[in-house]
Amino acid sequence: MSLVNIKSIMINNLFRLLIILVCALCAFPLFWMLIVSLKSGVLILDPSVWFFTPTLENYQDAFFYRNILDYIKNSFIVVVITTFFSILIGGMAAYGFARFNFKKREDTAFWILSLRMLPPLATVIPFFVMAHLLKVLDTHIVLIICYMLFNIPFTIWMMRGFFEEIPEEIEEAAFIDGCSRFQVFIKIVLPLAIPGLIATGIFCIINSWNEFVFALFLTSSDAITLPTTVTLFLSISGVAWGEMSAVGVITVIPVLIFAMLVQKYMIRGLTFGGVK
Repeated sequence: MSLVNIKSIMINNLFRLLIILVCALCAFPLFWMLIVSLKSGVLILDPSVWFFTPTLENYQDAFFYRNILDYIKNSFIVVVITTFFSILIGGMAAYGFARFNFKKREDTAFWILSLRMLPPLATVIPFFVMAHLLKVLDTHIVLIICYMLFNIPFTIWMMRGFFEEIPEEIEEAAFIDGCSRFQVFIKIVLPLAIPGLIATGIFCIINSWNEFVFALFLTSSDAITLPTTVTLFLSISGVAWGEMSAVGVITVIPVLIFAMLVQKYMIRGLTFGGVK
């Protein structure tokens, strides 16, 4: 074996080791949260204990005394409705940006993208004031509207790229056959862009499920979503680390399972149009 081959193998092994180290560092907080959620009593406060008898009492307390199922239901309602309308509105807008030439199209598209650049804390106070005036605080509708305002720009920019990859000749052939613009969009463009729609929907679902700031400031009891429930375990007597960790695990598991199930669709959607 030549010196060059030995050097190449050593570099490859070093990169593999570095990737494993980075993955371990990223996964360690989740692993630690799982361990804490399975501890009980004094063991929760002792980080040196790694071997113990697991218990589910923290999960039982979360479900039976903290009403976690109600918060899961709120999150599910908000996520489903937000994703549906974001894809519906953002998809049609993206098609318009991809197919129609109008004055200052790129400037308008960049302005829409700039809305996504705003940090949530910069807009949550105006949203709170408007929601208070409209008497929609602590409702699903206020969260849906806020999430849509951030998901729609993301949807437009993702879907625009997918629509631009579809050859216009296909649409022109449909026009010759007598189809209207709307019929072309529904019957031709959308079926061809399904991988892109799925990939965009996945990101909208994950963004809406994990959102914290708007749900924290705009809800108080009736519309609280799952990520904000971590604040329920803070009190003057201390932090209920066991229950908080259990809720954290419950919050992560649905998104983790969902990402595993749709992984192939996500990869297919993100590579859609890569080879034309």
